[in-house]
This record gives sequence, structure tokens and C-alpha cells, in this order.
Amino acid sequence: MSKERKDNSFIKKPIYPGGNKALRQFISDNLKYPKEAISKKIEGTVLVKYDIDYKGVVIDGRVIKGIGHGCDEEAIRLVKLLKFEIPKGPRKLRVMFHKELKIHFKIPKTKVLQKQSQLQYHLTQKPKKPTDKKAKTQNRSYGYTINW
Repeated sequence: MSKERKDNSFIKKPIYPGGNKALRQFISDNLKYPKEAISKKIEGTVLVKYDIDYKGVVIDGRVIKGIGHGCDEEAIRLVKLLKFEIPKGPRKLRVMFHKELKIHFKIPKTKVLQKQSQLQYHLTQKPKKPTDKKAKTQNRSYGYTINW
């Protein structure tokens, strides 16, 4: 009969807070497309291998497959910004993890700027008609007739 393994007897892998979706969102938010790559219209994927220490900090990054023109350096910069969570492992081991990440570089589409339209409002007040109380009361008249 085999002995059942407990969960805390295994080394746990580092996890990016929020999962892969959050990792991709972080990369897309912080990616700065290199000017040299834009001018030469370079697109492609950079494969980066990086090391994560026992605290969850990326300590080293290497380009395995690059496209050049500043994209490789940008991929390394992005990877070094990452922070991972390391679940509690057995016996407080200090384990270094090695991971790979593909970072896609695609030239951003230039947005067509719409012509700025300007609205101008001119408020004018109509001149008020002179309203004299005397003029209104002059139109009304009362008459009394007294008979003797």
C-alpha cells in the first residue's frame, strides 16, 4: 500500500498575482515600443528566460530568441519589473525558479485624430420692455356717478 503524499511536501511554483491574464495585462500596459523598431517596422515575438528567487523577485533575464532593434532590451526591462508570489513551501526551502515568457511586439495602430470641433455659445439677453407702474395704472380708470 502506497503512502499518500501531503500537499506541503511539494515545492510550489511562483504565481503572478491575478494569474496569466493579469500578467498579460501588465505587459501590455507597460510595454514601450522602441522607436527604432517602429521606424523599421519590426514586429515579432521575443522569448525571454528569467530566474525568480525565493522572495518572488526576478533577478536575471536572458533573451533566448530575439528580434533586435531595441525589442530585446524592452522585453528584459519588462521581465525585471515583474513580482511573483511564492506559496509557502516545505521546510522553508530557498528555491530558485526558472521560467520562460513570450512577449509579442506588434506595431501599434496610429489612431486617426478627429478634427476638434469647437462649440461656442453666445448668450444675449433681450432688452426688457420698460414697465412703469404708472403706465399700467393710467390705462385703468374708475368713474363715479353721484345722483342727487
